[in-house]
Amino acid sequence: MEVQLWLAIVIGVAALAVGGVVGFLIRRSIGESKIGSAEQEAKRILEEGSKAAEARKKELLVEAKEETLRLRNEAEREIKERRSEVSRMERRINQKEENLDKKTESLERKSEQLDEKLKANDALRAEIQEVLASHVKKLEVISSYTAEEAKAELLAQVESETRHEMAQKLSELEAQFKEEADAKARNLLSLAIQRCAADHVTESTISVVALPNEEMKGRIIGREGRNIQKLETLTGVELIIDDTPEAITVSGFDPVRREVARLALEKLISDGRIHPARIEEMVEKARREVDAVVKQSGEQATFDVRVHGIHPELIKLLGRLRYRTSYGQNVLQHSIEVAWLAGIMADELGVDGNIARRAGLLHDIGKAFPQDVEGSHVELGVNAAKKYKESAEVIHAIEAHHNDVEPKTVIAVLVQAADAVSAARPGARREDMENYIKRLQKLEEIAVGFQGVDKAYAIQAGREIRVMVKPEVVNDEGMKLIAREMAKKIEEEVKYPGQIKLNLIRETRAVDYAK
Repeated sequence: MEVQLWLAIVIGVAALAVGGVVGFLIRRSIGESKIGSAEQEAKRILEEGSKAAEARKKELLVEAKEETLRLRNEAEREIKERRSEVSRMERRINQKEENLDKKTESLERKSEQLDEKLKANDALRAEIQEVLASHVKKLEVISSYTAEEAKAELLAQVESETRHEMAQKLSELEAQFKEEADAKARNLLSLAIQRCAADHVTESTISVVALPNEEMKGRIIGREGRNIQKLETLTGVELIIDDTPEAITVSGFDPVRREVARLALEKLISDGRIHPARIEEMVEKARREVDAVVKQSGEQATFDVRVHGIHPELIKLLGRLRYRTSYGQNVLQHSIEVAWLAGIMADELGVDGNIARRAGLLHDIGKAFPQDVEGSHVELGVNAAKKYKESAEVIHAIEAHHNDVEPKTVIAVLVQAADAVSAARPGARREDMENYIKRLQKLEEIAVGFQGVDKAYAIQAGREIRVMVKPEVVNDEGMKLIAREMAKKIEEEVKYPGQIKLNLIRETRAVDYAK
């Protein structure tokens, strides 16, 4: 059994081996047949691809040859066009070169001709100079003048003729401007003056208090002068008690202090009780009354000129002007008058009349400050206006009303004019007699200092100068120049309110006798 089993195993193994070999051979045979067919197919595909590639190659070569031919044709055509253009340009350049050569030759010929003419001109100029020099020598011998003397004479003659023409032109221009400006200015100023009327009272630095009897003088002086010393100490004024019957003079440069002293003295006289304590009480009461009057006067001034919205402190300063005078003219009344004049002229010119009246009313506000405050009244007025927020136009008008700065607005010019009209009209102001006489003498000295002036007289209180000129020295046209120069010199050297009229007179007389 075991032998059979082993035999069966061997036979099985042998059968498996034979079967594996047979299967391998069969699979190999099948694979070789497939590989042979695949190689044939690959060869066929390669042959077909090679044929297609060759055909495509031929097509691309044909296309490349066609493109190359097209590009070659285009390049040849472009080259031909460029060559034709270059040939045209060469022809034009050659033609221009020929033209330039011709022009150069022509210029050379002209240059030679010019050189010849210049040489001829130089020779001719030298000949002319010689002839001119000989003629000048002959003229000098004939006229007995040297060239320099003749030149000076000619220049003097030209200057004289020029001055004559300048005087004529100046006369024509003045006549032309006066025809329009004088009529308008006079009409405007006369209209403003006619519509504005203000009262003026001449004031001084003293006040007189009437006494009921002579005994009152002793009571005011008091024992050992106690009463009068107390009153003078409290008010800051001087009481003058002299031989004047039933009167005491109150003297002081500050009008407000003087008014306080006057009121206090009148109250003491009326009350009858005069002693230091009572004096102190009455002075305080008088000071309150004056402060009330100051405020009321300032408010009344703003009401009169229809100006509103002014700062209360400025109103108080305005009220203080009630007790201030300038050359005898009450400053508050002067300010009111200037406000009205400036406002009227502004309305006539179509400018803001409210600002003009405001500037006119405040233009002298700096005079309200006490004398111990440093600065001119213009500087003090400008500082006060800036401090209390006045407008720039008003501040500029205050600053320019005495020409401390050049006026740049119509309002400033109108305030200047109104200030001059109010101050310069007859009777508005008074002057110190000595200064008045000196001013008149100065005016006459300036006038007679000009060449050709015979006599000069200051008349109309220095508002006019009549100047007699020598007719044989000054002609009619020269009078215009003398008047202009004289006016400038007076403006530079003399201080005066308003304006001064220069009236030049030239008189020619012919005298003969019948025998």
